[in-house]
Formats: sequence, C-alpha cells, structure tokens
Amino acid sequence: MAKWQVGVFASIDAGLGVHLEVAQELGVPTIQVHAPHAGTRTPEAAAAFLERCAAAGITITAVFGGFDGESYADIATTAETVGLVPQDTRAARLQEMKEISDFTKLLNCDTVALHIGFVPHDTSCDDYQALVETTRDLLDHVKANGQQLNLETGQETAEHLLQFISDVDRDNLFINFDPANMILYGTGEPIAALRQVAKYVRSIHCKDALWAAEDVRGTAWGQEVALGQGDVGIENYLRTLQEVGYAGPLTIEREIPQDRERQKADIGQAVSLLESLRSSILG
Repeated sequence: MAKWQVGVFASIDAGLGVHLEVAQELGVPTIQVHAPHAGTRTPEAAAAFLERCAAAGITITAVFGGFDGESYADIATTAETVGLVPQDTRAARLQEMKEISDFTKLLNCDTVALHIGFVPHDTSCDDYQALVETTRDLLDHVKANGQQLNLETGQETAEHLLQFISDVDRDNLFINFDPANMILYGTGEPIAALRQVAKYVRSIHCKDALWAAEDVRGTAWGQEVALGQGDVGIENYLRTLQEVGYAGPLTIEREIPQDRERQKADIGQAVSLLESLRSSILG
C-alpha cells in the first residue's frame, strides 16, 4: 500500500461512520469500519461487503469494536459505560470482541481496534490486574486469527497507556492514535503524546478538536470540529507522523451522525486538506 493513503471511518450497517457509498463518492481508497451488530456479523454479510469494497476500489484497514450500552454523553458517563473496563459487562464484551475478531478475519483484515475504556489509575488494584488478564485473553484470540489489536488513544495519558501496554506484555498490542481525543478528554498535548507512543502506532485518525476551558479540562468535553479548524495543528501532526516513521493510512473521522450532509462536506474538505498536505510533505 502506498504511503499515507487517505481513508475515512465507515460502517457496514447503521451506526458510527459514514456509509460505504459516501466513501466511494469521496474517492478514498481505504476505510476503517465499525463492526456491525451481532445479527449481521455473518459470512454472507462479510462476503457482500467485501464485494462492494472491491467494486469501489476500497481496502479495509481496521475493524473497530463497539458495544450496546456505551454512551459518550459526557466524560463521566463514558468512563462508566465504554469498552472492556466496566466490570458488569466485561465478560460479555470480551466474548463479543472475539466474535468481532472472527468477523474481521472474514473481511480479510489483520487489525481489530477499540476504545478499551478508562484504564484504572491504580496499577496495583485488583480491577487493573483483571483488565490486564482480559486484554491478554482477547489478544491471544486475536493472534490466533493472525491479527493485531490497536487501542485508540484519548482516555489515558500517553504515560498510562504505555504502562498498560507494558503490563499486558503481548506482541500484537498496538495503538490507533487519535490526536483530537487527547484534546477532547483533556489527557495531554497530542503532538507530544504521539512522540511518546510512536513505536506502537500502527493506525491513526485525522480528527480535530478544541480544548475545553482549562478549569474544566478532563471533566468536561472539548469540542470536535472540522479538520484544520481545531487545536491539533494538522500540518504539524502530519510532519510529526513523517518524523516518527508512520506510513499507514490517514483515516478521517468526523462523528456528527445527526447532520449527515455537514459530515460529508467536512470529510470532503478534510480529504482535500490531507491530499494537499501529503503532497507538500512527501513531495
């Protein structure tokens, strides 16, 4: 695959991400995909989606897990409901992620990804250790399918994420770096964080955001905005990706499903911006 192919976060059925037709209209050659609901994670659905992708000249580069009951209403609710961290749903969600890994294999894709949730800060507590064991269990299943698992950044500082990866101690655990999430969650300056975690970055999002006011940063959301209109500094972001040796897709994420027309327009502008910056940086 050519360096820095532009992509977009898409979906197979309803839910997060744009529909494949939008990606096709935008002319992007790669997509990350939000895994479909359990009832449509079938060999027939995988074959049909692959056929549509092939017809559109689009390659699937990662499949993201997600779960019923997750809510990003505010940071506190996110901490309570998202990923594998909530104890009440952990076992069921682990099983679902294994099924998503199996479905990812049907899509001929070698990368599964997810927001694992807010990893406990106390690395000596029982819940942290239980999460480490759960993640190892998932990674062993993922590896048996010939895959890696990419954790999306944002809910932890770079230091805490590195500590968790070290403690899990599996060679197929990596990072999907999203600079805007560092701003949205108030967990760290994204360019500095990218340099810290660079050796684990295997996929990225191109997304932008504005910091929350300093007195509520980390407890109240920042604001997601169109690419190039926020505090990430997209040219600096791409130049840093070049500096650390990242050569994979530039996957645009713009999550405003309540306004599909604006979403499509913003993504179209992001494609143009990334193609221009890629040309000037790579030559």
